Amino acid sequence: MTVYNVPHDFLWGVATSANQVEGAWNKDGKGMSIADCERFNPYQDLNDYQKVNDMTTAEIESAMQDKSSKSWGKRHGVDFYHYYQSDLKLLAKTGINSMRISIAWSRIFPNGDDIKPNPKGLEFYDHLFNKMNELGIQPVVTLSHYEMPLNLVLNYNSWYDPKIIDYFDRFSKVVIERYHDKVKYWIPINEIDSIIRHPYSSAGLIKDRFPNKDFKEVIYQSMHHQFVAAAKVTKYIHENYPDIKVGSMITSTMVYPYNSDPRNMLKATQVMRQSYNFSDVQLRGKYPQVLLKQMKDMGIHVKMSNEDLQLIKDNTADFVAFSYYSSVCTAYDTEGLKITKANRTTGVYNKYLPTSEWGWQIDPIGLRITLINLYDRYQKPVFIVENGLGAKDKLTPDFRIHDQYRIDYLRAHINEVLKSLSEDGIELMGYMIWGTTDMVSASTTQMSKRYGLIYVDLDDEGNGTYKRYLKDSYYWYQKLLSFKDEIPVSYLTK
Repeated sequence: MTVYNVPHDFLWGVATSANQVEGAWNKDGKGMSIADCERFNPYQDLNDYQKVNDMTTAEIESAMQDKSSKSWGKRHGVDFYHYYQSDLKLLAKTGINSMRISIAWSRIFPNGDDIKPNPKGLEFYDHLFNKMNELGIQPVVTLSHYEMPLNLVLNYNSWYDPKIIDYFDRFSKVVIERYHDKVKYWIPINEIDSIIRHPYSSAGLIKDRFPNKDFKEVIYQSMHHQFVAAAKVTKYIHENYPDIKVGSMITSTMVYPYNSDPRNMLKATQVMRQSYNFSDVQLRGKYPQVLLKQMKDMGIHVKMSNEDLQLIKDNTADFVAFSYYSSVCTAYDTEGLKITKANRTTGVYNKYLPTSEWGWQIDPIGLRITLINLYDRYQKPVFIVENGLGAKDKLTPDFRIHDQYRIDYLRAHINEVLKSLSEDGIELMGYMIWGTTDMVSASTTQMSKRYGLIYVDLDDEGNGTYKRYLKDSYYWYQKLLSFKDEIPVSYLTK
């Protein structure tokens, strides 16, 4: 029998974020976050990510007046806050040895600028990490995952204000010091490149709060402050806990030329260079010339002190973490070409690939190419911390979920991952399915776009029993992990 040999310390896991699963948005002293203001609207164009993720000050103020949670998906999540013990037990039975979560900043510092942390918030994560360790699940923790305290938006204008660096530093040091013996992998900021595409959900930036400023300049200045904040976290960890690893986490969508026209190849190369800008800063320790030129050409001036640049240079990340769901094509002239969607972006349709219900093209080989590109570029360990399929799962009368489409997606992607591990010389840390249980979608704030291995009885309006049901994909992943270090190739090529 032909097998893939997997390293003993390979991290097989699942991944989620606090704002998509925890719920309990106003319990035990938690403050409001930017995610608590994102409401599911059945009349909005769920494919227009820009509209879905943009917010105005008026919309924020309206959201603050509404104290309910029913139609505010990220307020109720799937109530992981109260179900975490049983959820973790179910997940542990698959055989996972790791799980990526985030710590909700506003659960620890409700206003973001508080002097002292919220004891009840810390107590929740005490229990969570203790349970994960008890079950043999290694936590991989993101410090900022689309859940900034709302007070920092309304009173500081978010990451545009350099004071936010200090507030984030305070939050980070509190939780790292408290959990350093339980958490060995930390990611300062989720998909740090996403601030360019969706500045509100990524960084709490609201355009109407900067009436006399170039909003693009606001975004890029805020981006710089995030780089500085992440470098400070890295410095603190490396100086105090040298056995802990820190990652740079980016969104990775593979981009191909539409055809072999060299002009399209050039365009694809240029787009991919842009996606590397952010990991370059965190892994190479300096701004790439292409990014500096882009800002200059746009007339954007970002304040960067020599101290900032030295901090970034001296405190680079230890590994490359990334999300991967799909790929797109691009062309120098897209007029008349069919456009498709990907992870909060769009591109030219690829006729060689199937498409999900949400228009994302399914491309397992693109994940393997991404691994090669990132490893060759940085020569540091790579870590797939998000990969999965959003779909409209159906609960049958006998309480089953036959999600063969998700099994097919996972089988094909994991097969390419293990091919890369065995054939491409990749130093790969692990692979994590997005997500755990079902969760509220990050981009559309809806439940019906389901990602988990465990079904949660809840609809887009917040109606349901919250009962959990195991999907067929749960059992498929469980069997895969039962093979441990020697996975039969036939299991992934059926």
